[in-house]
Amino acid sequence: MNTHSFGIDLGTSNIKIYNRLDDKIFVEKNMIAIMNKKQVFAYGDSAFEMYEKAPGNIKISYPLSNGVIADIQNMKILIKYFMNGLMKSNVKPGDFFIAVPTDITEVEKRAFYDLIKESEVKARRIMVVEKALANGLGMDIDVKNAQGVLIVDVGYNTTDISIVSLGGIVISKMIKCGGLTFDETIKNVIRNELCLYIGGKSAENVKMMLRDIETQHADAVVYGRDIVTGLPVERIIPTKSIDIALLDNFHTIVDNIKIVLERTPPELSADIYRNGIYLTGGGSLVNNLSKTIEKETGLKVNHAEDPLLSVAEGLSRVINNENFASVAYSIEGMGK
Repeated sequence: MNTHSFGIDLGTSNIKIYNRLDDKIFVEKNMIAIMNKKQVFAYGDSAFEMYEKAPGNIKISYPLSNGVIADIQNMKILIKYFMNGLMKSNVKPGDFFIAVPTDITEVEKRAFYDLIKESEVKARRIMVVEKALANGLGMDIDVKNAQGVLIVDVGYNTTDISIVSLGGIVISKMIKCGGLTFDETIKNVIRNELCLYIGGKSAENVKMMLRDIETQHADAVVYGRDIVTGLPVERIIPTKSIDIALLDNFHTIVDNIKIVLERTPPELSADIYRNGIYLTGGGSLVNNLSKTIEKETGLKVNHAEDPLLSVAEGLSRVINNENFASVAYSIEGMGK
C-alpha cells in the first residue's frame, strides 16, 4: 500500500481526512467563505466562525447538501486547501479512498470520483467505499461476515439506514432528516413559545448541551432577537419543550428503520435481532434519540465509540488491512 494514502469522508457539516503517513484523522468544518463572488476569504473552521455574522459581500456555504456534492467548484477548492495543509504545501502522489452514500445515483457517485481527480492533489489512484461499509469497519464490525448488520448513520442533512452482509449492502435507504432538522425544530420551538429568533449555531449548541442540561436538572439559556421589540434578549426555555418537539423527528427515523426491517430477508432479520442496531453519525449524539429507537423497535442499540469519526476510522482499516481492501472499488470510466 502506498505510504501516501488518504481516506476522505465528505460530511455535509464536517470533512474528515485520514492520513496514513501519521495515522491521524483531520477534522474541520466543510465550509467555505467567498468574498465578492470570486475570492476565497476563509475555509474550514475559520469560515464556520464567521457563519451568520458575515457582511453581505461574503457568502458562506456548505458545498455538500443532502449527502451529495451541490457545489463541486468550491468543494474542489476546499479539498486542495485541506490537502495542502496536511502535506505542508508539498503534495505528493498518493492513493485516495473516498466514502460515498449508497442510496444516491451513479452520476452522483461519479461526482465524488471526479472531485478528487480534478482537485490538483496528484491522485495516483482513487477508490470508492460505500459509507455503510466504512461505518461498520469503523465500529469494529467484520462487514465481510455472513451476518446481517443494521447500521443507522444520523448525519447533518440525512440519515442513512443500511443492512450490511458479506461485504455488500443488502438494503439501503436515505432520508432527509438529520442534525440540521433537529436544529430547525429547536429554532421553531423557541420562536413559537418564546417569540424569539435564534441562529442556527445557537440552536446547535442547545441541541448538543441537552443531555448535560437535563442531567443537571437545569433549563436551557438562549440568546436571540425578540420578535416583538426587535431587541437582543436572553431567555430560559424548559428542555422538556425541546424534547417533545424533537420526538417527531425521532419518529421519522424510527418509521424508516421499520420500513427497512420489513424489507429485510428473514435470516438477516434473525441476526439483527441478536445483534441489535448500530447507531453512528454526529446527529446520533442528540439526547433521547437512541432511547426512542430502542423503545420503538424493541432492539438493542449499540453506539459507535466516536460517531463523528466512524467512517474515517473504517477507511483507515480499508487502507491498512489487506483483508478489507476488497470493499473498495474503482469507478473510473463509469458511464462512458
